[in-house]
Amino acid sequence: MMGGYGGFGSFGWIGMILNLVITIGVIVGFVLLVIWAVRRFSNEGRNSISSTNLEQAQASPRDILEKRYARGEITREQFKEILSDIG
Repeated sequence: MMGGYGGFGSFGWIGMILNLVITIGVIVGFVLLVIWAVRRFSNEGRNSISSTNLEQAQASPRDILEKRYARGEITREQFKEILSDIG
């Protein structure tokens, strides 16, 4: 027997909805906590100089320009214009 409370305790439908909201909030909070922990304790989240960043720091403007052109970030005309500017 349910004790006359409609099966959801003394709060009825409001209790069911409140329980659903709290449960979803706890699940979302746990997922966000896991995402934060992974980012915080992984190497991706650290501000250290990696070999890639070191190579970019030592690259000349022409090298950077050639890489941008090779990746398709700039057109041939833009490449020539910037190349003449840095000359």
